[in-house]
Amino acid sequence: MDLKTFLKKVVGTVEQITSSSTRPQQSTSRPSTTQPSYRPQPTYQAQQRHLSDAEWIHYFKQILAEEFGQYNVMENVPVQDLVGNVSDEFKLYATRPQQAYKAEWGMPYTFLLCEGSVAKGIVMIGKYQKQCKYVKFLISKMYAKKLGLPFISFYMDAPNERDYVVERIKKFMM
Repeated sequence: MDLKTFLKKVVGTVEQITSSSTRPQQSTSRPSTTQPSYRPQPTYQAQQRHLSDAEWIHYFKQILAEEFGQYNVMENVPVQDLVGNVSDEFKLYATRPQQAYKAEWGMPYTFLLCEGSVAKGIVMIGKYQKQCKYVKFLISKMYAKKLGLPFISFYMDAPNERDYVVERIKKFMM
């Protein structure tokens, strides 16, 4: 039997089963109960996927304020604010040799966590997970590494449940 014939038989069997289950059945002594159709409620994850960029930033800002109140949080900090107007050599990609990259070319840090005026960690929020391979992102990451600061990245296309975010930041900051 070829695949086409097999699939026709399977479809025919499924149709028979479906039509027999939808035929009116003889009445029985117990009343018939109609089962409500299942409609899944949107989960928090599904709701998060529809957040705007500003709502994502607010979400993380709120978590930082509530869970990490010991830190002063600065937003949208240019890389050169931490390292100055410098240029340094990095090997950002395995297929490319060492190249010079200016700090000003880096993506601004979404959040800088400070104790007093001392930088203690960086939280970077990217729009997409593939963004972690972009030059601007990598430059920011390399300068954070050069400063010895934890670089914690999250992406808007990922679930980012509150507990996960808190635990991940704690892991890097403690």
